[in-house]
Amino acid sequence: MERLDLRISIPSKGRLSEDTINFLSACGFDIHKTNPRQYEGTIPAIPGLTVLFQRPTDIVISLRDGSVDFGITGLDVLEEFQGYNGDILVLHEALGYGKCSLNLAVPESWQDVSTVSELKIYAEKLGRPLKIATKFASLTSKFLKQQQIAHTIVSAEGTLEIAPAIGYADMISDLVSSGQTLKDNRLKKIEDGCILKSQSVLAANLKTLANDPNALLVARQLLEFIEAYIRAENNVSIYANIRGDSTDLIATRIFEQQTIGGLNGPTISNVIRKDGDKSWYALHIIVHRNEIFNAIKDLRSIGGSGVVVTPVTYIFEEEPPRYKAMLKKLKIKEN
Repeated sequence: MERLDLRISIPSKGRLSEDTINFLSACGFDIHKTNPRQYEGTIPAIPGLTVLFQRPTDIVISLRDGSVDFGITGLDVLEEFQGYNGDILVLHEALGYGKCSLNLAVPESWQDVSTVSELKIYAEKLGRPLKIATKFASLTSKFLKQQQIAHTIVSAEGTLEIAPAIGYADMISDLVSSGQTLKDNRLKKIEDGCILKSQSVLAANLKTLANDPNALLVARQLLEFIEAYIRAENNVSIYANIRGDSTDLIATRIFEQQTIGGLNGPTISNVIRKDGDKSWYALHIIVHRNEIFNAIKDLRSIGGSGVVVTPVTYIFEEEPPRYKAMLKKLKIKEN
């Protein structure tokens, strides 16, 4: 039966699910569910878009076969399970959460093995392929073949870290964030054994985008607000009053400072005072959050006062760059 709705899948459980729901909400896309136990919801801000809650691997498979149109999951899972038909297009590769890396790890007792080249030497001395336990067989095999290291993949669905200790595998290839779990199990990362750096990504079914104009509109809305939110997340809006002879002279003083130039320059306007004093101006700039203290110092150094700092929710550009990149990949001309 032909679907009338568009669908976006997000993780159904755990930290990644919570972070995705919170991220979408911060971008202006609150998810509504009539029943908390339902695996389906809606986003009122995007009518006609149904939200499905799935396991990360199922999100990729559903994107690949076209049963869902958009999905948010980790790059690690996407790269492992996307297949070779090219039907998945990554729309945004850096949503900024769910960060981890897929790494090779060996027992701490392997004192002479800290790098990939040393691992290769160890494997050659061993006289047999290394047995590697992993849930990412494709990515791990591809990496080791490039390094010309003989190996066999041992599939594992449970806890990987215990595999070397019980003799099930020689080493593991697993996702690492803090690295504490490896230490607890007396394992260590191979220094240059990072197979993939991962974080959450937004992806779409390429055929849907190419054939459904409504999907393009949804893709644009998602990218517009996601990019605007991420751009604004680390910035603040600063307002201040400053005395001067003209907007040009005040701008000159501003540009002599290091931190208060704004995105494309400051906005300077007249302050209308009851006493008729026309020497006061209002200044508005956008500053990186890490530069607030220095920005206030710079403002004070040129006579700024009454400084007000507020958060920024969105910063929209003329056109979302990743939307333009998507159209280019689809070979669709902008209207």
